[in-house]
Amino acid sequence: MADATPLYDTYARAPLRFERGEGVWLIAEDGTRYLDFAAGVAVNSLGHAHPHLVSALKEQADKVWHLSNLYEVPGQESLSRRLTEATFADKVFFTNSGAEALECAIKTARRYHFAKGQPEKFHIITFEGAFHGRTLATIAAGGQAKYLEGFGPKAPGFYQVPFGDMGALKAAISEETAAILIEPIQGEGGIRTVSKEFLQELRALCDEYGMLLILDEVQSGVGRTGKLFAHEWAGVTPDIMAVAKGIGGGFPLGACLATAEAASGMVAGTHGSTYGGNPLAMAVGNAVMDVIMADDFLQHVRDVSLVFRQGLASLADRFPEIIEEIRGEGLMLGIKAKVPSADLLKAIRAERLLAVPAGENVIRLLPPLVTTAEEAREGLARLERAAEQLTAERRQASA
Repeated sequence: MADATPLYDTYARAPLRFERGEGVWLIAEDGTRYLDFAAGVAVNSLGHAHPHLVSALKEQADKVWHLSNLYEVPGQESLSRRLTEATFADKVFFTNSGAEALECAIKTARRYHFAKGQPEKFHIITFEGAFHGRTLATIAAGGQAKYLEGFGPKAPGFYQVPFGDMGALKAAISEETAAILIEPIQGEGGIRTVSKEFLQELRALCDEYGMLLILDEVQSGVGRTGKLFAHEWAGVTPDIMAVAKGIGGGFPLGACLATAEAASGMVAGTHGSTYGGNPLAMAVGNAVMDVIMADDFLQHVRDVSLVFRQGLASLADRFPEIIEEIRGEGLMLGIKAKVPSADLLKAIRAERLLAVPAGENVIRLLPPLVTTAEEAREGLARLERAAEQLTAERRQASA
């Protein structure tokens, strides 16, 4: 076929083509402006073309792009120091993506027990509905059949238990269990929030049984919930944490953070990445941290989140035929729809608002963290018009 694309057919892309972005807006090739509450699936944490990020990238691009990890990279030293000073961690390994950060986290946990003379402890307990990436190990960790099908035997050593089921979790623990891996808020799984009490009990169980607690904060981290990382709301600290998406503000960047003890098995030669921690990524990551860690930035996220939550609650009250439930924390929000979520997403997109589908018939709202209260209200107005249109269509169809 003459019109066939040479690209893999792995994406069901929307027929939209954007040529530039400005803050929370994306501008299509025909000049149409869309309010971007997808943010590249929570990646564009500071919106589009943020001047501080653009400046940092351009400045570094004039110097050196790539070195590999055969040499010291000053940007790695500065960004790792900032991350460890702001978190539980003592050690950082830089990657290019969230899946790579999770791979490093899994290897770190297994290698820890191996180095302690317990090679049999490599099993990791995960939770149904989780999404940890698309590599062979991370699809096994996520455990979702739709991602595992057709790729051969599932990588061994991962055991899923029902989300939020403490009894099933305790029953799954054995002498071979190395770690528990969990997202504080399941993103792709439908914006399902793990309770503070559940996270606290996980921490206690790991301490009791000599297991490591791994948190996947690829989507929930870097200010998205109004704290630097979502687990801070529960007052717990993990042993290992995977970070990506927002830390690069749109540039491919991930990181695996760990305590010195948890990372003690990761000695020279045990892991590596050719591109990980490259100078361009480090320049942008440091620029993101400049903004995120500035005074009152996280308070701004919390303030704008309140505007969203109040507005979404009002919409849920007014459109019960369309909206079943509002979920999430900070600017990681979900609308559980009563209509097919694909219909709601289509109606939202018709109002030139961008959002992200998720599991459990949920639409994700992941606006840039720099979204203003006025922009939040504009987004809510567009959601209202979408809900009105869907309500009218449903009533007309049933008439």
